[in-house]
Amino acid sequence: MDGQANGYNLFMRSAVIIYNPAAGRFSVKPFINSVVKTLASAGWSAEAAETKNGPHTVELAKQAALEQKDAVFAVGGDGTIGNVVNGLIDSDTALGVLPAGTANVWSIELGLRPFTLTNFWVLKRNAQTLAHAPCYAIDVGVCNDTTFMMWAGIGLDALTIHALEPRIRLEKFFAFPEFTAQTLMQAAKYNGVKLRLWADEQEVEGQYIVAVATNIRHYLGGLSKLSPDACLDDNLLDLWLFSGKHLGDALRHAYEMMTGRHINSDVARKISFRSLRIEGESPFLIQTDGEPRGSAQQVNIHIKHGALKLLVPPRGMDLLKNK
Repeated sequence: MDGQANGYNLFMRSAVIIYNPAAGRFSVKPFINSVVKTLASAGWSAEAAETKNGPHTVELAKQAALEQKDAVFAVGGDGTIGNVVNGLIDSDTALGVLPAGTANVWSIELGLRPFTLTNFWVLKRNAQTLAHAPCYAIDVGVCNDTTFMMWAGIGLDALTIHALEPRIRLEKFFAFPEFTAQTLMQAAKYNGVKLRLWADEQEVEGQYIVAVATNIRHYLGGLSKLSPDACLDDNLLDLWLFSGKHLGDALRHAYEMMTGRHINSDVARKISFRSLRIEGESPFLIQTDGEPRGSAQQVNIHIKHGALKLLVPPRGMDLLKNK
């Protein structure tokens, strides 16, 4: 596809709607049939599949790719979408994102309003938009054996995510205050992590509160534009390193990220790369796309250029360098 939009086929296109009934504050399940009907009216033959857990989501997406479906429409939060990506990687089956989660950072990135019970009609409107959206090849990151669309993080963000996930639905009504409280609790007893990093030809060493590789612009639940110039198809990831070893450092970084001051901060550093190796003085926790991914003492991160086909809505077009 190489950054060029596909022309529309004259025949009916096929799709699987993979939805997570446990995503978000309210279940999207009662509204899935409206997506099927909306896609059908736009010339798609679509079937719905309910996912039970993360591995099942990956398998459903892989099966859709094996069956050479034209698209998978992922209905859920960032975790659900990330698992679908892991099943579609390196295939010709495109991803369509119908956000229905709690944070929905990927939908913020693409300019799609997420489903909630008070604006349930948005689900149908997003389906209408994506049914006619052009398809582009975008980059994804790989952290050890896990594919990610947004971030791979080490440090305080990974600690917080490991402490929070999985959450029951009731907790999702208090997602932001709970995340903030848990981050402060973790930061109060956290001394940072000593890392040695090799980003392409650069070697860096230091004590960091957070080290995060990002493929997108937003971070912190969508409240921060971490990498405001990032593109989805430029064959680069951005590594952000935030130095420090105590709560005061963590609070300063959070404030600077929320206000955009981190771009010129003397305690934050950005390195763009294609291949990265990270070694820790001791094992560290890892998160990708807001999902806990266990611990390791060494991580290898690299970019896969143009490895995912994405249905891009109009507001997401400025994320593309080659369009």
